[in-house]
Amino acid sequence: MPAATRAVIALVLAGLCATPAAAKQSFQRLAGFQSPGTPAKYDKVGVLKIGSPGARNVLVLNPGTSASAAYFAPLARSIVAKAPRWQVWAVERRENLLEDQSVFDRAKARQATPREVFDYYLGWIKDSSVTSHMRLIPDSEVPYARQWGMNTEIQDLRRVVVRAQRLGGKVVVGGHSLGGSITSAYATWDFAGKPGARGLAGLVFIDGGSSPTPIGEADARQRLVDLGNASPWLSFGGIPAPFTGLFNTSGSLSVLLDPDSPSLGQASGLLPANLVPPVPVTNAGQYGYALDTETSPAGLVAAQAHLGHLAASGDPRGWDDAGELTPLTRFAQMFSGQGLKGLDGTAWYHPQRLTIDAGAVAAGNPNPAQKVLGVHATHGHDLPKRLRIYAFGAALGGTRVLDAARALARQSRIPRSHLVLVDRHTTYAHNDPNSASPARNDFLKRLVPFLKSL
Repeated sequence: MPAATRAVIALVLAGLCATPAAAKQSFQRLAGFQSPGTPAKYDKVGVLKIGSPGARNVLVLNPGTSASAAYFAPLARSIVAKAPRWQVWAVERRENLLEDQSVFDRAKARQATPREVFDYYLGWIKDSSVTSHMRLIPDSEVPYARQWGMNTEIQDLRRVVVRAQRLGGKVVVGGHSLGGSITSAYATWDFAGKPGARGLAGLVFIDGGSSPTPIGEADARQRLVDLGNASPWLSFGGIPAPFTGLFNTSGSLSVLLDPDSPSLGQASGLLPANLVPPVPVTNAGQYGYALDTETSPAGLVAAQAHLGHLAASGDPRGWDDAGELTPLTRFAQMFSGQGLKGLDGTAWYHPQRLTIDAGAVAAGNPNPAQKVLGVHATHGHDLPKRLRIYAFGAALGGTRVLDAARALARQSRIPRSHLVLVDRHTTYAHNDPNSASPARNDFLKRLVPFLKSL
């Protein structure tokens, strides 16, 4: 039996027996902020809830650039298994309502083959015989998405946090990568004269945050001008929207559904040359090669993890993840949204405005760029002194994440004893804190006692 097949079978069997897989999960959309010009059907924010509905404490997690709620699902199951008095609520931003998840959902239900999935989302681009396929959304149809910046995001997040607070327990807000900047913005945001952190028990920064230094006023103005003449969507790693999401979700699903067959992506001619292995590979081999730290291109550093390497032999070559921090199947679960209808771990359409506005948060220090961009993160100096902060630095954010957490605490005179700072930038890739095997995950090992101490 091929190694990749054994790995998938082992993962499924472990999932049937282990507590994390038994965690209850649900998804709902809440009425969101009425963003200017946005059709009402998109003024919604989603919440993926994992854990016992009777648990009153909630960790609200915000995904980073081009990521979405399902990205946190494997981690969330591990958290609630070790901290059963907590739920994890992962935020699903409004832009994901634009995604066509129909055939991905069929594949998850074993009603569509990997080939049917690939053709529907990607194969049609080169093969005109594929007549049933997804529709690309022209930028001209979504001009309102240029307004989906930090104000829209924080107002949507406010709805989620208030709902969590109604349970009557502790509420912690955190995020990965850009989600760390969103966390800083929420904590310092002005809500009727009070900071968003009022009523929170803690903040969690996962290889992301906001330094006290903002972008300049002129820079902010120019970025708005440029955005007005460009796509509303960010190009991730040089790959335009929605193709990063399509490649990632189809690739991750192929790892789970058909790991040992010859790679559909490699054979298609659609992948960028720097993602294609020099030898014939399986679906698992292609996906691992594209996103492992040793073979993935520098432009995709924000998508990488320590996944392993191509198998030493085989035609086509499979993937070997023995001894690595992140098992390939767990990584594929994270991005495919396995077991979740209508959700995957990637945001196909990430608003450029949100990334632009993040540059003005500046650890909650008022600055001219905030006025230009309509950012209201102004309470960086009056956060509650009882607030607890956990910051974990990996390869992309590194020590800057820890420095940003220290600065945020120092501004509001939060005691140093209230901080948990972990630096793993030399050993953890950007996604490893979320995807590493629970038994080896240093982020998880420090997070659980942090939550229990609140």
